[in-house]
Amino acid sequence: MSLSRTRAATALALLLLLTAACTGAPQEPTPARHSTAPPPPARQAGQLKLPLDAYAPTDAEIQAVDDAQDVLMRRCMHHLGRAWKTLPRVAARDNEPQNLRRYGAIEAEAARRYGYHPPPDPPSVVRRNRVWDERETLPAEVARAAYGRTGEGGCLQTARHRLGGGTAPPDYHAFNRLTGTALEASRRAPEVRGAMRKWSACMAEAGFDHPDALSAAGSRRWETPGPTPAERATARTDVACKRSTRLVTVWAAAETRIQLRLIRENAAPLHRAKARKERWLAAAHRVLNRDARGIRQAGCQWRDRTSCGR
Repeated sequence: MSLSRTRAATALALLLLLTAACTGAPQEPTPARHSTAPPPPARQAGQLKLPLDAYAPTDAEIQAVDDAQDVLMRRCMHHLGRAWKTLPRVAARDNEPQNLRRYGAIEAEAARRYGYHPPPDPPSVVRRNRVWDERETLPAEVARAAYGRTGEGGCLQTARHRLGGGTAPPDYHAFNRLTGTALEASRRAPEVRGAMRKWSACMAEAGFDHPDALSAAGSRRWETPGPTPAERATARTDVACKRSTRLVTVWAAAETRIQLRLIRENAAPLHRAKARKERWLAAAHRVLNRDARGIRQAGCQWRDRTSCGR
């Protein structure tokens, strides 16, 4: 994995890592690939919004910055006489909702198919990751042109400078710290503890002994190459009990209240981080729009000019 990919993925991954750290749950192993496409996110997953989301990058925003940086790297590499394979775009429908796994499993169909294992990557994500993986084995002279000797130089450094100008890259330290604090504090809220006890009792009625929803999802029993029948059964019951006890609704309401307080208390660093993010996104969209216009104009040279609106 190139450093560019690592840095782009870090902001998104930190939320899940913080969740695991708060619960003491181990990280899931890489799952075995499944032959069927993952189900679309359930309605509740798409509607699960939290106040701090405004300060974090979505999948699409991370990809936009990466894509713009890639366009600039392609131009830089071209000037050096090197080819550069840009990242395939991810279909909008293939991006997961921001808080899909924040409270553990919440989707019945995904639980039925995969238990607590992540579903397989959609095709457009697979294609994009394949190009990232190819960059790990670039010939030495190409890698030096792209990343310099340190991994932070070369055309990567040039592209970042042209994209960000004098603006430092987005910094999500404040968000990552606060979102972990909010999650842990919300778990201790009286109404969440009450809903969690109801959830645990519901699980017990079905023969599953789990005092906490996140610890259920992070059980070491699920450290298998693929989901087991026991894991699927546990996850299905987990989702059903969350629904019957309204655990996710109660939890999200409590965390919303806590996050709003944290935003008020940390307004300055969050505002600065959001402003930097928005400046980089605006620059990324300008690069991508110019690139798209260039592609359309190049295409007009090979078609009847009247088909290009001239």
